[in-house]
Amino acid sequence: MDSSTPDNMTCQIANNIIQKLNPDMTEHIFRFIGGEEVMRTTDIANILSYLGWADIMRARVSRKWRDAAKMTIVAPPSDFASDFVVDSVRSYNAMSVMSTALPNMQQISISNLGHEDIYSNGEDPDEVLAGRTANLPVHDINIISSLRQLRNMHMCNAVLNGRFPALFNFPLLQKLSIQYCNYLKFDLALLEGLPSLKELDCNGNSHLTGNIGSLRALKDSLEIIIIRCRNISGDLMDLSDFPHLEELDLRCTNVSGDIRDIVIGRNDFPALVSLALPRTVHGGIYYVLHSIKEVPSLMHTIHLLLQRTPTLFEKDRLSKAFGWSLSKQSPDWYARDDGNGSTPPPFRLQFVQAGTRLGWSWCTFYGDHLCEINWLDPVPDRDSSDYAAYMEDLRRIERRIAFYRGYHQQPPTEQQYRAAVPSFLDGIEQRD
Repeated sequence: MDSSTPDNMTCQIANNIIQKLNPDMTEHIFRFIGGEEVMRTTDIANILSYLGWADIMRARVSRKWRDAAKMTIVAPPSDFASDFVVDSVRSYNAMSVMSTALPNMQQISISNLGHEDIYSNGEDPDEVLAGRTANLPVHDINIISSLRQLRNMHMCNAVLNGRFPALFNFPLLQKLSIQYCNYLKFDLALLEGLPSLKELDCNGNSHLTGNIGSLRALKDSLEIIIIRCRNISGDLMDLSDFPHLEELDLRCTNVSGDIRDIVIGRNDFPALVSLALPRTVHGGIYYVLHSIKEVPSLMHTIHLLLQRTPTLFEKDRLSKAFGWSLSKQSPDWYARDDGNGSTPPPFRLQFVQAGTRLGWSWCTFYGDHLCEINWLDPVPDRDSSDYAAYMEDLRRIERRIAFYRGYHQQPPTEQQYRAAVPSFLDGIEQRD
């Protein structure tokens, strides 16, 4: 018989399920199939827990199986394709049924219902949007509050207009992702209604407000904090003693602070393995330097953090020194010489790596002209396996140090720069 026939496929699926069950449960299944005894509702619920939400809904063929479905813990799927996503009126109606048929659902994703239907307004809605959608069919999003076993909730591009406190009251929720829900109004303080939260990911939500200090209510549970929303403020160090925090990304926020305040010896951010900070933090991505004198201490701090966790920063960001540059308002800044073909002043920074040796230098905007390298690591031992790679990389780096040779932690002053440009250009012409 062809192994792809429906009967054989059914047997194969049943066999896969049975292999996952303990011997006692397997015996119950065979007795049920053989008609020796009627299975208990709890036994059926245990069997159903190995199925996805769609299969469980189809299995509700009798009152006992419907009762079992209500008891079943519907774990989050292992792949995104199996997620239960509310993105149409049809899937909303399914959610409405499942809120009572499968109250132990542990995952849900919420998106836009389409152009002709809308979720009911919450508290303090945007009046313009409310007026524009006043005649559309309305669907109550608050019905998900009956899913008390939720572990994962994802909202993306959902037109949720106003405040919905019921969305932030799930005692077992561990993962919350809210992406580009531009009319949803909520404050970080609301997250105290999610005492088990481990992963928070909020991006592009223009009405998210609050202070990151509010997250201290979740200090002992949070492992991942990703917030990229401009109306978030607070002090970076308010999170420094979170014992389980592994990933912190606050890009695009207005959080303040100084990366130099992180003290390794004090065990700040003890579990951190990934860090991305906004430009409003001294040492954050695209931070604008107010003075050349700031740089050595910033570089020293970055080096200490890398010694503790070598992969703490994105590689591309690190090589470009996070896009740091000297502010035009700095007393150290000056404009480039107006002469044709003149080299611009070296007011950007970059990290330089030769073998395993790390250093930093001032450079021009595109990194084609460098000042001398300020090395953070010692020279590799001549007998080490890394020495040859170090020397090869060093020769390549040295070829980019010409106009600014002799300048290390401080680039040339304006007077030094203006004096050097003509002679450097003459040298180029003579070589040509």
